[in-house]
Amino acid sequence: METSVQPQPGNSRLAYLDWMRGLAAITMLQGHVFHSFLRDDLRTGGPYLFSQFVGGMPPAVFLFLLGVTFAFGMDSQERKGVNASGRLVASLKRAGQIFALAFAFRFQMWIVSIDKSPWTDLFRVDVLNTMGFSLLCLSAMAVFLTVDRIRLCAILGVLIAAAAPLITTLNWDGVPPLVKHYLAPDAFYFGFFPWASFVAFGMSAGSLLRHLKRDQVGTAMQWLGAAGVALAFGAWVLSNQPFSIYSKEDFWHDGPLLIFIKLGVLLMILSFSYVWNLAIPEGQWSLIRQFGVTSLLVYWVHVELVYGKSLWFFKENLTLPQTVAACLGVTFFMLGVSLLRTNWAAVREWWKTRSLPTWQTAAETESGEAAGD
Repeated sequence: METSVQPQPGNSRLAYLDWMRGLAAITMLQGHVFHSFLRDDLRTGGPYLFSQFVGGMPPAVFLFLLGVTFAFGMDSQERKGVNASGRLVASLKRAGQIFALAFAFRFQMWIVSIDKSPWTDLFRVDVLNTMGFSLLCLSAMAVFLTVDRIRLCAILGVLIAAAAPLITTLNWDGVPPLVKHYLAPDAFYFGFFPWASFVAFGMSAGSLLRHLKRDQVGTAMQWLGAAGVALAFGAWVLSNQPFSIYSKEDFWHDGPLLIFIKLGVLLMILSFSYVWNLAIPEGQWSLIRQFGVTSLLVYWVHVELVYGKSLWFFKENLTLPQTVAACLGVTFFMLGVSLLRTNWAAVREWWKTRSLPTWQTAAETESGEAAGD
């Protein structure tokens, strides 16, 4: 099948992917604020449980979209005529960059809380660490052509999700804790099993988007949305059956059906994001997309703000209305940080000349952002 590049002319990003990433970033903010600030005695009610249930989706979204952009990079190398070994090296470099960011993030978090955090926190397996490790393991997919990765990465995603309960039951005695945290399902860490399945599924979706002609994308999005509904509903029905093929399975930590439910929701969000952004004129500012373009910065800053020392007096001390107000406050603060990032050049120019800057939208500055930010 003939292939065609999907981004609009002069645009290195796809608006609907940034919009989807931004929606996840905003959802992440509310989930973390509720988790950090709401009083303990109010955590059994519906609002908190709903907040945490919805807040469980952003890591899956970020990993899925990382896989999409990772596949885009492999396809770009292929279009340039780079051979299989060259594509593999480029993919490994990308994985190394994510790993570097992950350890820089952990080091910064440890420094600002050095009086409370042990040095072992430097090696805590957070979502960024899982991103880097997943890319490292899945870089081997670069040796295949884009059309082959559509199928192979989908199969890999299924296998990683299906293997998660089996990995849990392995005897981990004598294995260094760090190795276990990188691999095994855990309520407190982002192990390769099952979280890397979202990266693999994203690589499959990204390869598909690159392989389609421009006029085929709309139809594909309709099918992906419908497939998401069927997948999520089917996995939910199966999860409520009184039997399992596994001798031991924890639905919330290593359950493959939970992964497939989330994947179905991801496909629905992807389809909706595409349709929604068709109605947004090119270049028009979007609050949600603004968060998406600077999602890495938003993630980095808000973790210190919400879980660090800055707002210590709010920790587990707020009522429900106060927590909602805190959510709005943190969200608008992070919007200011995001706008400052995309307008940094204008701010520096203003500082030099003391003249009013010409503020730019995320769409106008997107070409300077990394595809996986």
